[in-house]
Amino acid sequence: MIQTYPLLTALIFLPLATGLCLLPIWSCRCNAARWIALAGALLELAIACLCWPATSVPASSAPPGYFLHENLPWIPELGIRYTVGMDGISLLLVILTALVTIVAMLVSWRSVTERTALHYLLILAMESGIMGVFLSLDLFLFYVFWELMLIPMFFLIGIWGHGRRVYSAVKFFLFTLAGSLLMLLAIMGIYLMHGSQTGIYTFALSDLTETSVTHATGIWLYAAFLLAFAVKFPLIPLHTWLPDAHTDAPTAGSVILAGLLLKTGAYGLIRFGYPLFPDAAQTLTPLLMTLAVAGILYASWIAFAQQDMKRLVAYSSVGHMGFVALGIAAWTPVALSGAILQMVNHGLTTGALFALVGMLDERAGTREISDYGGVWEKAPMLSFFFVLFSMASAGLPGLNNFVGEFLILTGTFRVSRLAVILGFIGIILPLVYTVRLVQELLFQEERKPLAIRDLTLREGVVLALLACADIYLGLHPAPLLDMLHSPVSILLGGGP
Repeated sequence: MIQTYPLLTALIFLPLATGLCLLPIWSCRCNAARWIALAGALLELAIACLCWPATSVPASSAPPGYFLHENLPWIPELGIRYTVGMDGISLLLVILTALVTIVAMLVSWRSVTERTALHYLLILAMESGIMGVFLSLDLFLFYVFWELMLIPMFFLIGIWGHGRRVYSAVKFFLFTLAGSLLMLLAIMGIYLMHGSQTGIYTFALSDLTETSVTHATGIWLYAAFLLAFAVKFPLIPLHTWLPDAHTDAPTAGSVILAGLLLKTGAYGLIRFGYPLFPDAAQTLTPLLMTLAVAGILYASWIAFAQQDMKRLVAYSSVGHMGFVALGIAAWTPVALSGAILQMVNHGLTTGALFALVGMLDERAGTREISDYGGVWEKAPMLSFFFVLFSMASAGLPGLNNFVGEFLILTGTFRVSRLAVILGFIGIILPLVYTVRLVQELLFQEERKPLAIRDLTLREGVVLALLACADIYLGLHPAPLLDMLHSPVSILLGGGP
């Protein structure tokens, strides 16, 4: 049986092991580094897909809803164990991580010419950290991976970025580190409280959820978790690091940042924040819902004023993640399922848009919308994919984002009709700035004689793969929603 193999450990450490193979050539411009890294990433995706058949067989001695589970002692004196598990939520995000990592590698295949091996080593190390975040069921282990995934992104922005890359890298690191330290204090707080109540000191999520916490203490501990996760979402007003990081990051960094790192904040809130402090989470639901709606409306408004395509997509990303926060805040089966599905949708669609912006920047040497025009005539295939992913981002029916947003608003209706009305306005605003972007970029009369060639085979394959995923999820999301039914029911207290 597939459960007898340590697939979760392989998923976490295979990318890092592949990256370590690049150490002997880390400072070289070696084409072999690209192929070694890509081979490791493809193997990672294959292992992630192998986990899918296991969904129908629950793992023995595992928490309810988990079909893969590994539990080994690590630092027994402190109650720290290597505990990892996979349920339907984890599986979707693990597959998304493996896929987006491959996309990030391929879009930087020719654009990164300096210290190529180091570049791919950092991407692989970050993949290991993100996999660990999505699979950890021990809070100490989760925190270790949470911090480890930040370091590679810091160096990716600082070394291969553009403009004020050092400033953006430091800002990204300080924002996320500040929130993380507060979360660490909250983790230690609930660890000590559980130990004083039971005499058993442990970081196991399944045990800590049984800790008795007073309402006031729960509010403070949950607020620390929420702050750390809100920075990563990011929620207004903790979003200011994101546009700078995206603007100055290399294309691969932007793809991973939008496609994966933002999802870790949402996942942490779903997996740890609400289960550990359900009463406090319910008390602060109005706050989270307000921040979510504010992010949807504010980010869409600011995106309309942007002239840099990367900043426009970055602000649109803040707005889309606001919908995810709204679905989590509603905490109903339909809204929560929609939020998780929207995390996948956003990773695919926004990752593709950042890849396309990087391709245009690589060709024309500019990201200013006012410099473009007439791109459809010069690069029809690139323009076709740009229209497709732009419409998906705007929530066009038949494409993936529409399904997630529809489920979120439907599931939130009984909780807050005002939030749904404002959220609906937040669906209309992206359509306005998206149509403006597409019209000025592709169909307006050419402003400058930019040398823009059409897609290469490598670029076409990457975008076609993402496009197929967008269309499939827009037309037939049922398999993913079926996979989410059991874990969502368990999270909401309804049993598997």
